Amino acid sequence: MSRRGWLLFAAMSVIWGIPYLLIKVAVQDVSGPVIVLARTAVGALVLLPVALRDRPGLAQVRRHWKPIVAFACIEIVGPWILLSDAERRLSSSLTGLLIAATPVVAVVLSRFAGGAERVTPARWLGLAVGTGGVTVLAVPGISHVGVWPVAEVLICAVCYTVAPMIAARKLGDVPPLPMTAACVSLAALVYVGPAIATWPHAMPSGRVLGALAGLGLVCTATAFVLFFALIREAGSARSVVITYVNPAVAVAAGAVILGEPLTWTIGAGFALILAGSVLATSTSRLPDEATLAPTPALAPTGCRGPRGRLTVLRRPAR
Repeated sequence: MSRRGWLLFAAMSVIWGIPYLLIKVAVQDVSGPVIVLARTAVGALVLLPVALRDRPGLAQVRRHWKPIVAFACIEIVGPWILLSDAERRLSSSLTGLLIAATPVVAVVLSRFAGGAERVTPARWLGLAVGTGGVTVLAVPGISHVGVWPVAEVLICAVCYTVAPMIAARKLGDVPPLPMTAACVSLAALVYVGPAIATWPHAMPSGRVLGALAGLGLVCTATAFVLFFALIREAGSARSVVITYVNPAVAVAAGAVILGEPLTWTIGAGFALILAGSVLATSTSRLPDEATLAPTPALAPTGCRGPRGRLTVLRRPAR
């Protein structure tokens, strides 16, 4: 990649590795709905003025409003509240690592959805190894905090797999920036009522306010702009590799800033999930970049090869 491509890659690896840390800080003083509203409202305020200048793009958004609503609900409205609730009991490190199972889930769901790609022995091995990594992380978590917080994060991993499938099959004609603006705006509207009902009685601390601002400005608005630039600079196939780096950033941030423990289960789980993800998403050859169109979704979603075959790619966890 070019120097600019490497800089964008490094930025995205960090930006989508720190949301778990910021959510963990924010849940100390505010409710989940307030966190989601702050993140989506700030993102909408930044992205909407730019998106409104793209009239053809807005026309495509109106034409595809039904799948966009479905995508927004599965990609943002549901997962972001589940993550906020789960992190009241789970560490940010464990949350980031459990979300890293998304590539493994994607391979399984792609087969159930009629995906055309053959699951090779290496991919089957990757599924087994990745599942083992999730088990290593989930079992101690369940023993400490119960089943539901761990289940919430794993549900998010499933949502982060299903939403890109919808985008790849139904939203290929929609430009990414207007679509992103529409999705975060819809999510903000959904959470206005719940946020008002759970609004904090006292002003949150400066640390929490900073975390909310970071989630909206950095991890939502800025992240999507930079990610689209990374796709244009390096192509879709290379851009999804940030998924392998995000969990390490989440673990490091939790340990350094919040003092979260680095246990052998975290190390073993991360190694197994990383190895399983690499094997489960491996292909016999890297697709020709000329055949990879920029993704229409909030994150890598899919591409069509020379024969029109759909390849579902992973979305970076955040």
